[in-house]
Amino acid sequence: MRKIIYKWFWAWDFDKEEEWLNGLATKGLALVAVGPFKYTFEEVSPDEYLIRFILLDNLPRHTESELYIKSVEKTGAEYLGAVARWVYFRRKASKGEFNLISDVHSRLKHLDRLLLLLGILGFFMLLLGGSNILAFYGGGPSFNYTIGIVDILLGVLLGYGYIRVRLKKNKLIKEQK
Repeated sequence: MRKIIYKWFWAWDFDKEEEWLNGLATKGLALVAVGPFKYTFEEVSPDEYLIRFILLDNLPRHTESELYIKSVEKTGAEYLGAVARWVYFRRKASKGEFNLISDVHSRLKHLDRLLLLLGILGFFMLLLGGSNILAFYGGGPSFNYTIGIVDILLGVLLGYGYIRVRLKKNKLIKEQK
């Protein structure tokens, strides 16, 4: 039987999302498909699968990404789908340890990809918000002000996420030394 759960995770809480997915797999609900805010599960034996996901450099249909996905599938993992550049896999727990980010270097690279994404989006939202507010004060329609405030708030929120990921990266660098 399949079960659909709608849930929101911030990009900087990727570790909490993975913990949640594996917690459900431990209880016998394994991920079979993923969409924006939508997770589809099937009932399986408890502890049958391990779930992992990673943020790629490119969209899943890019040649490099397709090669990466195929290389992960060669380990016995199933590709479950993607949400933007996040790709999800599951693998039978009986096959042993399953990590997409197994060493410090690859973890740092993953955090750098996330920092770049959050930084660009946050900067863009602040810029867009500022331009909307300037347009309002320049005689534009009143919705420019509202949109500008929303954009700025989203930019600040993405900045918060950027700081959270940066702190994770700093902690990892400190642990590495």
